[in-house]
Amino acid sequence: MSTESRIAVVTGAGSGIGRGVALALAGAGWSVALAGRRAEPLQETASAAGGAEVLCVPTDVTSPEAVASLFEAVRDRWGRVDLLFNNAGTFAGGGTPVEDLPHETWRAVVDVNLTGAFLCAQAAFRAMKEQSPQGGRIINNGSISAHVPRPHSIAYTATKHAMTGMTKSLSLDGRPYRIACGQIDIGNAATEMTARMQTGILQASGELAAEPVMDAADVAATVVHMAALPLEANVQFATVMATTMPYIGRG
Repeated sequence: MSTESRIAVVTGAGSGIGRGVALALAGAGWSVALAGRRAEPLQETASAAGGAEVLCVPTDVTSPEAVASLFEAVRDRWGRVDLLFNNAGTFAGGGTPVEDLPHETWRAVVDVNLTGAFLCAQAAFRAMKEQSPQGGRIINNGSISAHVPRPHSIAYTATKHAMTGMTKSLSLDGRPYRIACGQIDIGNAATEMTARMQTGILQASGELAAEPVMDAADVAATVVHMAALPLEANVQFATVMATTMPYIGRG
């Protein structure tokens, strides 16, 4: 990708994978719009970016109006959008058996993980189609749960399976406009969200077991690599996981 057009939007940039990817992109020379629900964590990410050019835009990804405002702010600042890392997500309801999952929890997960991801992808797609030079890249954060579930994770797992379909549709529909779309499926990156994996988490056997984790910086490095490719090349799906986690052979 041309060094003259490296404008990225990262959702969920206030913590975890989103913060790590945003800082890695900034370190690689990208200008980065930091999107997330709360302003304070975004400012913390911005402070960690040193002298890099960043823009904090508090955003509720479930709101079409908020998402439209996010991308309007990015284009007002930099004139274009070259990359969306579609990362915002929630594991709400994780650990709750199917029969006990409240309807409102199901809706909350779908609203963030699926509808929110769609709204951001749609806004990025529109910007990339309309801008000159045309094109850009969308990288969706899938999850290993896009392939296999954990016990008691139906809402999260269903939305991550749906993310795979979204990735494929965006990849196909983006072809005429030089819009590439790929997906990164992450397994056990060490973040606040995965802290419980190191102390014991429910397995398919019904047992509790600690699981290995990996440095989240290795995820960020993979996203930076995917983002840096010319638009004529695309990593369609990448799986980055702790080498010995119970994924291959899970269950």
